[in-house]
Amino acid sequence: MRTSVLNIRTGRPALSDVPEILLTDPEVLRDPFTAYSPVRERSPIAKLSAPGFSMWAILRHEEARKMLSDPRFALSSASYQRMEIPEHCRPYMRSMQEVEGPEHLRLRRLVSPAFTPRKAAALRPGIERLVDDLLDGLAGQDRIDLVTAFARPLPIDVICALVGIPEADRPRWREYGTMVAAGDGPGLAKAVPGIVEDSLAAIANRKLEPAEDVVSQLLQIQAEDGDRLSETELVALVWQLVLGGQVPGNLIANSVEILLAHPAQLAELREDPGLMPGAVEELMRWCSPQLLTIPRLTTTDVRIGDVLIPEGEPVTVAIAAVNRDPRAFPDPDVFDIRRAAGPAWHLAFAHGPHFCLGASLARVQTEVALTALLRRFPDLALADGLLRIPDPGTWRLNALPVTLRATVAN
Repeated sequence: MRTSVLNIRTGRPALSDVPEILLTDPEVLRDPFTAYSPVRERSPIAKLSAPGFSMWAILRHEEARKMLSDPRFALSSASYQRMEIPEHCRPYMRSMQEVEGPEHLRLRRLVSPAFTPRKAAALRPGIERLVDDLLDGLAGQDRIDLVTAFARPLPIDVICALVGIPEADRPRWREYGTMVAAGDGPGLAKAVPGIVEDSLAAIANRKLEPAEDVVSQLLQIQAEDGDRLSETELVALVWQLVLGGQVPGNLIANSVEILLAHPAQLAELREDPGLMPGAVEELMRWCSPQLLTIPRLTTTDVRIGDVLIPEGEPVTVAIAAVNRDPRAFPDPDVFDIRRAAGPAWHLAFAHGPHFCLGASLARVQTEVALTALLRRFPDLALADGLLRIPDPGTWRLNALPVTLRATVAN
């Protein structure tokens, strides 16, 4: 289906028609990576539509990188669906992800030292211990759901320890994290008062007992110069950092499914664990949990290719399309854990000022989790009952049943 785009100044059609992708199309939901490909080859931009909703989507790598760094495309509160929450919670919902310019830069600089590649590398031993503890709990079992038993619990445990969530409160944060990972919007809206209360509790706890964690560091900054960080901003940072740290769970589950579907490459990875960092990059390119970036709104009329996008329009990057763009990646539809690094880089963590803060931490968690899992369970295999949630925005598994030990024939 095609739709004409009008130039808002002249009322005349734009220089070309724009393809339209129906987000509820079963093929788009079943395999968006394949469904976007022919559209991407026709046009660098498409219109994504669903009942009562539409937005522009950039489908090619070069144009996507430019857009994600272009201040004419801005995140704001309008980039998010408004949740029905108590009024007293609303001030705490204004996160770093919906501000731009100097305000965004100020907040990001306050927390970015805790998420550098060096910091993530230093956390590796602690992550290895958490992974081993989770895998120890699977010993003796023949069949598990890898999502609920391993992939989801790990990221919330890691980020809670890094941020400074008290041990006693972590079970509740695990519940919140499960809602995020499962895309449970209504459940998360109901949980917002508890999320705010638990963020305030984490801050109060660290005021009494400072430690080597993010909350303690932010409180020290606040004590030195209260103008740099308000109490409301501090609460927003706490919940955003913790709940934003759930991406590795979906990535780990997706990665296990893909590796088990490519036994030759899985065998290579088992034989040479040194391939794991490159394999994780390829997995992020191949099966990124995030299919679409958070939509940005144009602050003025912007032209992409032959298409004029009017001011105030939502624009997203179709990560599922740009990470398979043949202009950026040789043989993009081939999964290859030995893929050589090239001038182009995958956009699984986006790009520009809002590049994912936890990218380095997500990489280390995924490397550690997959390495340990493959080492501990050499007979790991898919079982019946795999359940993928049909969601045009997120590529995630709700259940990944696996067997841990080979079945012995009678």
